Amino acid sequence: MMQDMDILGLVYTASVWIVPILVAVTFHEASHGFVANLLGDDTAMRLGRVTINPLKHIDPFGTILMPALLLLGSGGRFMLGYAKPVPVDFSRLNHPRRDMVLVAAAGPGANLVLAVLSAVALTSVAHLPPDAARWTGQNLVNSVWINLILAMFNMLPVPPLDGGRVAVGILPDFLARPLARLERLGILIILTGVFLLPLIGEQFGMDLNVFWWLVGVPAQALMNFLFAVLGLA
Repeated sequence: MMQDMDILGLVYTASVWIVPILVAVTFHEASHGFVANLLGDDTAMRLGRVTINPLKHIDPFGTILMPALLLLGSGGRFMLGYAKPVPVDFSRLNHPRRDMVLVAAAGPGANLVLAVLSAVALTSVAHLPPDAARWTGQNLVNSVWINLILAMFNMLPVPPLDGGRVAVGILPDFLARPLARLERLGILIILTGVFLLPLIGEQFGMDLNVFWWLVGVPAQALMNFLFAVLGLA
């Protein structure tokens, strides 16, 4: 009986995290493709990536394993993840440099919209039956958190993150070119910040979780602000 309860608890916990993660990364990637199509590049549309079907966007490591490891490692305090990037041919955009900024910003923008909508929906959860209210409420709270984390993380000015592409698009050439060349090292920089620095910090009794400072802290502040405005605090 106890084992059955543990399994049910695990399934419940997984469900209130998996659903908002899938929705968040799906809308993030689909938004890139949707805006790219509006601005002249139909690559993602032709490949069937402008869709809210999560199966088209799931990356086994980035969408499932990485969020789970970070969530467990942080005691439920911090997570991030990613989906398969939507292909965009920037040369086919109507105004490549300007439109690259708009396409890149579309993903984090979609996450901010989802965070606000989830917070607004929370104000109506009390009208549901108790069990449904509990499950729906936890999904929506997690949705606010996940979408804010994804928005903040992706807007870091490090290529190939969306914020890096935005920075390359708006900075003067003498700054944009060296930043664009960082793209080859971008993933290494990100993985070092997310995984390696916190581990090194633990060995020396130091807090080197730079991604929590840069992503988690502003996301928490925005979440607190949203909840305060909506009377949910």
